Amino acid sequence: MLAALARRAATALAVVAGVVTLTFFLLRLAPGDPVELLLGPTATPAQLAAQRHALALDRPLVVQYAAWLGRFARGEWGASIATGRPVRALLGEAVPATLELVGLSLMLSYLFGVAVGAVQATARPRVDTALSVATVTLFAVPGYWLGLMLVMVFTYWARVLPAFGRAGLDGDLLADGPWLVDRLRHLALPLATLTLIGVGGIARFVRGAMFDVLGQPFIRTAHAKGVSPRQVTRRHVVRNALIPIVILFGLSFPALFSGAVLVEYVFAWPGVGRRLVEAVLARDYPVVMAATTVSAVLVVVGNLLADVLVAWIDPRIRHASSPT
Repeated sequence: MLAALARRAATALAVVAGVVTLTFFLLRLAPGDPVELLLGPTATPAQLAAQRHALALDRPLVVQYAAWLGRFARGEWGASIATGRPVRALLGEAVPATLELVGLSLMLSYLFGVAVGAVQATARPRVDTALSVATVTLFAVPGYWLGLMLVMVFTYWARVLPAFGRAGLDGDLLADGPWLVDRLRHLALPLATLTLIGVGGIARFVRGAMFDVLGQPFIRTAHAKGVSPRQVTRRHVVRNALIPIVILFGLSFPALFSGAVLVEYVFAWPGVGRRLVEAVLARDYPVVMAATTVSAVLVVVGNLLADVLVAWIDPRIRHASSPT
């Protein structure tokens, strides 16, 4: 098991290295000059050249990449080109907001998604069809579009929920109950956007996993022995469908983190996703590279976590991974 995990970890490092390398060169080759955006249209060629030299952007790309990689490996993430602030500080301020949004969304998505998927797998065809239409629609809808529709309904039409930010203008002056209410009201729309999309995908996956188990011979044997349908679902179907669900859970956090990028930008949520979009628009190379690297690490850690959880749940996989 440890040998298999070590091989997967080595593969994960190679994936991170490939993502980082590809991002670095594509970002540099994309149209747009961060120095021109920083100094503005009135800057002279001499000023532009001096600023590029100060930022080491006039060196060959391979040299820039080697220098950035060395600094990043030592924990030196550099400073933002647009603001001059340390990248570590910028992302450090944004991480709590993203973890709050993504963590709550992941919990609610699985809570409702597993419930809806289980109902679909065991309900009558008409109920299954109706829920399938709803979940497929939610899964197919772009997150930014769904967010804008929620803003239109609950902010501009009903005028019951705020659309932007993590707190109101007077949020720093509130305390206790009013402070919590203000935070929950600002959290409601971005959380609903991510949760609804997550529920759609998870419900479809759970439905398929449970249908696969329901078609196995041991399920028919359990019914033939007189076991009640509820006990068959609880003891056999859910337990055996848990393995693919756990794999999906390991991949959900990084996927949800990536999906939150545009949702955070739509709702002006002060998280990593919003900082990443702003950095891309400003061609802020250090911020984009740091945020992309963190996202890639989350993806591979999620994969490794899923492998460990599956091996822990299913001894057959654990023994198959062990050397004979």
